[in-house]
Amino acid sequence: MAVKDDLKTFKIAAWLGWQMESNWTDPFLFATYSIVRPIAGTLILVFMYLVITSGDTGSAFFSYMYVGNAFYMFVAEVLFGVTWVIHDDREHFMTLKQVYIAPIHFYTYVFGRAAIKIAIVSTGILITLAFGVAVLGVDIALASIDWPLFIISLVLGLIMLCVMGLAMGGLTFLTAKHEMGINEGVAGVFYVLSGVIFPITILPAWAQSVSMVLPVTYWMEALRRGLMPASMSEIAGGTGLEHLGNLELMGALALSATVFLLLSVAVFNYADKVARKKGKIDWTSAY
Repeated sequence: MAVKDDLKTFKIAAWLGWQMESNWTDPFLFATYSIVRPIAGTLILVFMYLVITSGDTGSAFFSYMYVGNAFYMFVAEVLFGVTWVIHDDREHFMTLKQVYIAPIHFYTYVFGRAAIKIAIVSTGILITLAFGVAVLGVDIALASIDWPLFIISLVLGLIMLCVMGLAMGGLTFLTAKHEMGINEGVAGVFYVLSGVIFPITILPAWAQSVSMVLPVTYWMEALRRGLMPASMSEIAGGTGLEHLGNLELMGALALSATVFLLLSVAVFNYADKVARKKGKIDWTSAY
């Protein structure tokens, strides 16, 4: 019965999330926005690359950069999406207290609301990758994809990001007007230190040490190896993780993700406890 109730809560929360994401315009305009936005954002980086390299899009590093930037949408949007559920219900609709006292699991509600964000971002990533393959020559061939490596790492990484977003959401209980800055700051750290658009080997030694602790570093490497093994073999020796085999890489990703999962749950539970004690669950900052 508990599982059935959780599934119902998740379904209703996801439906609510969809209504809040899409009801600002008609379906055609929303679909157009969902297609144009990710491509336009990616083209900014592509044009920068073209200027610096004089149009060299045939190299393996172009595919490395393009795929990493595409999947970084998950990092930015999922962290933001989970955090925004708490911020939105508390600040804009002032319903967070009602959600808390409802006979549902709060985690299920939050992840249900965030699920639609993941679905929308996934669509944007698929469109971006298809555009890259069709127009820019990004080295992704369906026949060569390592599907087990790609799918397992993708699912593991999304779970990790959702729980990390929950920790960021917990911090919103204890801050006033700074939660978005914290969220964007954390996402920025991952962007610079996790090999999203350039290998971690170009970073200073101390920064590389930090990179080796972050689960997103291993996640990006695993996604690229699964999606474009040929290009990753071509640049072997330049990513900083070439010494790890696929199984070792997955083990490192699982270990790092587990540590961050436990840390994130601890942060949220602590913030939740303090917020309850100080009466900040329905506290608003009037903006």
